Amino acid sequence: PDDITLKEHVAGQRPYAGWLYGGVGLVSDTGNRVDNLALQLGVVGPASLGQDVQTTWHKWIGSPTPEGWEHQLKTEPGLVLMYERKWRSLYDLPIPGFAADLTPSAGAVIGNIYTYGALGATARIGFDLPKDYGPPRIRPSLPGSDYFVVEKRLGWYLFIGVEARAIGRNIFLDGNTFSSSHSVDKKPLVGDLQFGAAMSYGRYRLSYTQIIRANEYNGQGGPDSFGSINLSVAF
Repeated sequence: PDDITLKEHVAGQRPYAGWLYGGVGLVSDTGNRVDNLALQLGVVGPASLGQDVQTTWHKWIGSPTPEGWEHQLKTEPGLVLMYERKWRSLYDLPIPGFAADLTPSAGAVIGNIYTYGALGATARIGFDLPKDYGPPRIRPSLPGSDYFVVEKRLGWYLFIGVEARAIGRNIFLDGNTFSSSHSVDKKPLVGDLQFGAAMSYGRYRLSYTQIIRANEYNGQGGPDSFGSINLSVAF
């Protein structure tokens, strides 16, 4: 909720929740098209350790202690199956090594955590673009790539993307699947604007993404804006 210092239940605002998960995936890359199939398994509720993570982090950075975790979603195992396809058009620029690309994408997600369909597109410009299809991101989001090609030279790019999602289920808004819990009235359509930069050298890739997300539920005070830092290591 907007005021995390309140201990009582705050009606009409997003429930407290954590999501602890692991995932496996299969990727098929033909050079100008990528198909990605992924499975996530995890848990929502106290077993996710969301309370411990947020409370500890707030202590480290001197932020107010979140007091409302007593009202978090109940423990529930989660399963998410995702499929997406991306098409890339790569354009060489007059400067050696520099290029730009445009990558439309379409995908679907089904499970008790998320169920939605998505359409989007991402544009990039930089040096040595063929290494990947964008940085990885926490779902739901524009698709990125968990993998990249290892090369012993510096590569970098700037990117911007948009995605629209038709939401069937979002446990973090709808509440628990098999028991009663706090919930809010979600919106059926949600949009994201994302932009940022990525840099890679050898086995390492570092990226920063800024996300602006349209209102996800009725009564929300305004769009969410947050950042994501990713460090990937190939092995």
